[in-house]
Amino acid sequence: MPIIALDSDLITTFNPRSLIYLFDMIGIVACSISGTILAKHKNFDVFGCLLVSIVTAIGGGTVRDVILDRHPLFWMVDMSYLTVITISSLVMQIFFHPNSRRVDTFLKLSDTIGLSAFTLIGIKVADSMGANMPVALLLGVITIIVGGIIRDMICNEIPLVLQQEIYITAALTGGIFYFALHHIGVTAWIADISAMATIFTLRMLAIRYDWQFPTIEWKY
Repeated sequence: MPIIALDSDLITTFNPRSLIYLFDMIGIVACSISGTILAKHKNFDVFGCLLVSIVTAIGGGTVRDVILDRHPLFWMVDMSYLTVITISSLVMQIFFHPNSRRVDTFLKLSDTIGLSAFTLIGIKVADSMGANMPVALLLGVITIIVGGIIRDMICNEIPLVLQQEIYITAALTGGIFYFALHHIGVTAWIADISAMATIFTLRMLAIRYDWQFPTIEWKY
């Protein structure tokens, strides 16, 4: 019985704000790493890798906040964002070999972690600003894809979101699941973790089993 009571207390008194901030930093680190890996693989110098990591990590959130007219921008208020990006990028530049055979694996893993965290953050920010569900889902997707698109364009790669891989679909599925859990009254932090886990799992399964959307083609 004491164990059950303890679990109940944890569920009802858990501070969701600290958890969301942690998720945000996880996304920042993951996207910074993905940007650095790709830039280093393309033989960018130290500052080039740092630039790519910055736009990857904060590009989507910046566009989201501009659309929502949310000022000042989040990374201008809290300098921890730029500090974490800089440190994680420099660490990766020091210890990650650009010709490693695991470049693609590390890139997709870090990108998936960023996808999970930033989709949730974007949705919750939009929801807190009074956006309806479709708009919140759209802004959740924008939060993650804009930085990745800029990263891939700078590195002369076809943006991942424009390929056949299941990427945006994973984000939307997790976002819809989040709203469904929220609607039935599931505790906020449980809904957050469940949504992130759904996005991460779906994306990793798509990578593992090479799930792709078919192209639309008219045969005549």
